[in-house]
Amino acid sequence: MIFSNTELFLVGLIFMWAGFVRTGLGFGGAALGLPLMLMIGASPVYWLPVIGLHLLFFSSLTLLKSIKKVDWAYLKSSLWWIIPPTLIGVFGLIALPAKVMIIFIYSITIFYAVIWTFGQKITSHKSWVDKFLLIFGGYVAGTSLTGAPLIVAVFMRHVTKEYLRNTLFVLWFILVSIKMLTFVAIGVTIEWQLSLLLIPVAAIGHIFGLKMHDKIIQNDAIFKRWVGGALFVVSSFGLLKIIM
Repeated sequence: MIFSNTELFLVGLIFMWAGFVRTGLGFGGAALGLPLMLMIGASPVYWLPVIGLHLLFFSSLTLLKSIKKVDWAYLKSSLWWIIPPTLIGVFGLIALPAKVMIIFIYSITIFYAVIWTFGQKITSHKSWVDKFLLIFGGYVAGTSLTGAPLIVAVFMRHVTKEYLRNTLFVLWFILVSIKMLTFVAIGVTIEWQLSLLLIPVAAIGHIFGLKMHDKIIQNDAIFKRWVGGALFVVSSFGLLKIIM
């Protein structure tokens, strides 16, 4: 896909934002960035490999310094519930029409936006709810890499705060690796040049997010309320545009 200079500038800002969210919150770079990318154009299958390469690169950098702060025991036990639906989601992404996937992505994003805007949380207090959120979150991650808020709701209950972000980064690395290997195996075109071009831009957001992580976590509700409101407007407009 060929972008104009204005579109490239906007794409750069979006990837900077995604990098900031990824390290600032510890999750949500794709969930809060992909809806904006779809407003620029192209399909989810175009953007997801680019997002995936960035996630692999930046999560590796983060984990190099803090790989010891990972809850491996809970991560291993949760993967049994997450990976199978992730694989189903990946093949659904490829098999279903682009319009259907875009509607799905905007719909799930609007769901997150409403919850965050009104200060609500996705929570789990029972084992069967944990399993449901992990399974559904895995499927959503497989289709669009936007399942993080569902999975995080479970991990927050079982992983201590100081281990949470790094454990999630390992999980995202595993899920994205599965997704990228599938893309390569079936011959999906991967925009390597665009991805490499955007790494320095995303790095600005990544570094800023690392520095702001503690402040964002301390003001988590306020941050999500503002972001949720903006996401609701953008995703609602995108959904109406694709439907009409």
